[in-house]
Formats: sequence, C-alpha cells, structure tokens
Amino acid sequence: MATGRRPALTEAERARVEAAVEAAEERTSAEIVPMIVGRSGVYREAHHRVGLLSAVLALTVLLTIESPWLPWGWHAANAVWLLGVTTLAYSLGAWGGTWPPVLRLFTSRERMHRKVQLRAQLAFAQHGLAQTRERTGLLLLVSLLERQVSVLADQSLRDGISDAEWQEVVAVVVERLKVGDLVGGLCCGIETSGMLLARACPVRAGDNPNELSNQVIQDT
Repeated sequence: MATGRRPALTEAERARVEAAVEAAEERTSAEIVPMIVGRSGVYREAHHRVGLLSAVLALTVLLTIESPWLPWGWHAANAVWLLGVTTLAYSLGAWGGTWPPVLRLFTSRERMHRKVQLRAQLAFAQHGLAQTRERTGLLLLVSLLERQVSVLADQSLRDGISDAEWQEVVAVVVERLKVGDLVGGLCCGIETSGMLLARACPVRAGDNPNELSNQVIQDT
C-alpha cells in the first residue's frame, strides 16, 4: 500500500465489504460505515522542503566545483546561469516531493495523524453518520497516502467502548494493510467493531433499521 491513489475495488471486493457490514450490524443497533480515501492532506510544506533541499544541494555542488565551470571568474552570465540551475533544482525537488514515499519522509507522522483525524471528522458529518436515531454511527476510515486508520464513533458509543478497544480495531486493520490486503483489513476491522458494538448497543428484536448504506465509500 505505497500509493495515495484511490484503489479501484472490484465488484466482488465491494460485495465482500458490504457483507461484512451486514453481518456485523445483525448483532448491534449501531451503523458501521467503511471508507477509503486516497489521502487526507496535501502537505505542500513537504514539497517546499524537498525543493529547498534540492536547490541548496545544487548550489553547494556548483560552488564547490567553481573552478571547472568558472575558469574566467565571475560575471553576469555566470550568475544568471547559476540562478537558473538553482531554480530548476528547486522545481525538480518540489515535484519529487509529491511522490508518496518522499512526502511521507518529509512529513511528521503526527501531522499526518492530525490530517487523517480531521478528514474522518469531515466525512462523519458529510455522510450523515451524526444523523442516526440514537447517535450510534461508526466510521472506519483508511487513508492510503498516510497509511493510517481512523475509527470515529458517535457520542453514545464512546461511553460504552474505551479508546484502547478502538485502538484494537485500528491494529487489526493495520496488520492486514501491512501485507497489502486492503479489503481484508477493512473486513477484519468491521468484524472486530461489530463484536464491540454488540456488547455496547446490542440489537433489539424487531427494531433494527438499516439507517446508513452498507457500501464502502471511496474518495480521493
């Protein structure tokens, strides 16, 4: 999972995730919504950092080997040429900073974590998870570029399930993501969430409407 691009799930994979949600929700009155996003942030500062580093390195190299390319000393044409090379180095570096492995290297994990949490909060509101009858929506979001998972539960679910238990759900998903099994990770996370939710808000016979779609949401 080394890319921030949105994966194209097959119909069979979509059906597998949907079946996992349906099975989990049979035991609880909560609503589970799985979501995959390509990235949660743009991280332009990483692009600039890589560009500046490339420009400084290019300038340092040119000044270090000054004698071969400035045999007749400094003059205006040399200064313009030096500025052009430095600018080109910055541009190439900034472009290279958009490549996911480089971007992750120049962005702190804490900043990426904040961006993933903010993306989860936005998605929670946009997709109506806060509008369930008893405030029992649960968002399970996988952000590919950051290689991070966020589990965001509505208010009534936070009281009965601890943060440590939600982190167990995250760990289950991440374990499968490490071997490139995105769909398997989602299904395992949904199943584990279902077991926690069955305890915190068990299903009531004859009163368990499906308030939110079971389909996986995909976004850039």
